[in-house]
Amino acid sequence: MRIIFGTLLKLVLFWMAFFTVNRAIFLIYYAHLIKAESIPFGEITSVFIHAIQLDLATISYILLIPLILLTASFVFGKYFLTRVLRIFMIILIFVYALITSAELGLYGEWKTKLSFKALEYLKQPAEIFNSASSSEFLTLVLIWIILTIVGIYSYIRWIEPAKQLHSKASFKPAFSILIVIPVLFFGARGGLSAIPLSISSAYFSNFNLLNITAVNPLYNIGVNILNAAELSKDNIFKSMPDDQALAIVKRLHEVEMDTTISIFKIEKPNIVVILLESWSADLVESLGGEAGITPNFRELEQEGLLFTNFYANANRSQQAIGALYGGLPGIPITTITNHPEKYASLPSLSMDLKSKGYFTSFYFGGQLNYGNILSYLIYNNMDRIVQGKNLPSELERGKLGVHDSFLLPFFAQQLDQQPQPFFSTVFTLSSHSPYDFPMEHHLQWPLLEKDFVNSAYYTDRALGEFYELVRQKSWFKNTIFVIMADHSHNTYRNHPIETFDYHKIPLLLCGPALKDSLRGKIFDQICGNTDIPATLLKQLDLKTEEYFWSKNLFNPYYKPFAYFELNEGLGWKRSDGFFVWDKFGDRFFQKQLPVGENDSLIIEGKAYLQILFEEFLSY
Repeated sequence: MRIIFGTLLKLVLFWMAFFTVNRAIFLIYYAHLIKAESIPFGEITSVFIHAIQLDLATISYILLIPLILLTASFVFGKYFLTRVLRIFMIILIFVYALITSAELGLYGEWKTKLSFKALEYLKQPAEIFNSASSSEFLTLVLIWIILTIVGIYSYIRWIEPAKQLHSKASFKPAFSILIVIPVLFFGARGGLSAIPLSISSAYFSNFNLLNITAVNPLYNIGVNILNAAELSKDNIFKSMPDDQALAIVKRLHEVEMDTTISIFKIEKPNIVVILLESWSADLVESLGGEAGITPNFRELEQEGLLFTNFYANANRSQQAIGALYGGLPGIPITTITNHPEKYASLPSLSMDLKSKGYFTSFYFGGQLNYGNILSYLIYNNMDRIVQGKNLPSELERGKLGVHDSFLLPFFAQQLDQQPQPFFSTVFTLSSHSPYDFPMEHHLQWPLLEKDFVNSAYYTDRALGEFYELVRQKSWFKNTIFVIMADHSHNTYRNHPIETFDYHKIPLLLCGPALKDSLRGKIFDQICGNTDIPATLLKQLDLKTEEYFWSKNLFNPYYKPFAYFELNEGLGWKRSDGFFVWDKFGDRFFQKQLPVGENDSLIIEGKAYLQILFEEFLSY
């Protein structure tokens, strides 16, 4: 028993040391963000203290297998069971080092930990590789290999019991299970407190980077996978009776009068959507960004209607596609495009426009299998879908696909060949990592996200050249352009992902088919990208009843609000207040309630998420 207890204690110390080393690497890797946010050194060191409880809980789960194997090896005098333990440890060290390395790359792009939703992207490993620069990818692989080798060597050298200790079988070690299992139970639970441990137990700082670092990656991914497993069983976001929640959500979408202000000069204009990869509002001067990043977009503002309170409902491109074509808000934990079995229950902007005589198409310089976008577009019965492999070989490409300054002129030529009226989308990619756009950096001032900001400058230049090119086209005079981002991205201002500042994105309506009275004007009501389908369809006098989650922004009676999904929660905003809430941690990242109001705003947002998720389960 003494040997078993000693080995288990050494395993506790081993894993605590291994977790600490991995955590230190994460902080060193993102030292530039720590410096940019001026995080005090004392608060940085506090990460290691606040991580202890979740680390011990994780170790408590891990030790169950070693306990069983060690006890059995001594009871039966079989050293090979210790070899089984070695294999278990090697696999676990390998996996943990992989999770750590993956989170190093993931946080810089998504500002989150590894989650079940992120794991779904492993179905397209080539896309993940292409999204990272070669140097970053090699660095992460090297970190993974080094951590794995050091961990395995340390275990074999200092932890594994010696063979000679297993020479005799004895039943006495079996009693160790009776002693240790209760300890592991309370360790996994977080002690004797009436309230069990949760991920939020590691949260302590106003700097989310530190909170994320403190949360044990293995504990986090385990909880996330278990939560995802509940998807098909029950509505995990239920917080009130369904009839109460449904009544609240219906009131949100009720309007006093079903009417609309017409913004088009002609009955059926061509509609061209320019979907800008990852453009944050911080890239646009008129939306509060620094001057000079997107000067061509700024010039186009003089010819169009700029939306100044427009928000992305989620953080991934496929969720933006679901919003654009189906008016569907982002769903926590998963994405609608990864559930082809539910497509038949969804509305389709493309199909509705086809019924009005529109030719529909979609163009992208990369590959659309990422996020299962291609299957969703195919189901939407697009007349033409063109992706990277279909584009002429002479168009210059980067790791992700054809650069924007080559894709957009090709797209303009393609529009020449399409029958009018057409509804066509082009999705840019140069402002997505690894930012290998064919242009020198023009902007040197950003301390953070310099590559991203310069990629936006490059795409903006391509956008300006595209617009000047299409001015000469015969179909231009009959066209409305919808220029918008798919979602946001971290910027030089480093907004936490759990804020509306992070999720604010540009939307500009421009083109000759837009009424002259709207040129150079702004639309300042709160809205989001889920509202595009109902707004466009109402302009064309088409029905929108199927688009329950989409609002007609040019109905003067619509109720302004915006929503975005977190991986396990939501953000909710009205003109008089907002909050951002994590369901499983049961914590508010932000909360500003209307004066004189208790929790009605919070109840409203939670009801929205509850009914949204309930509808997803019922599709």
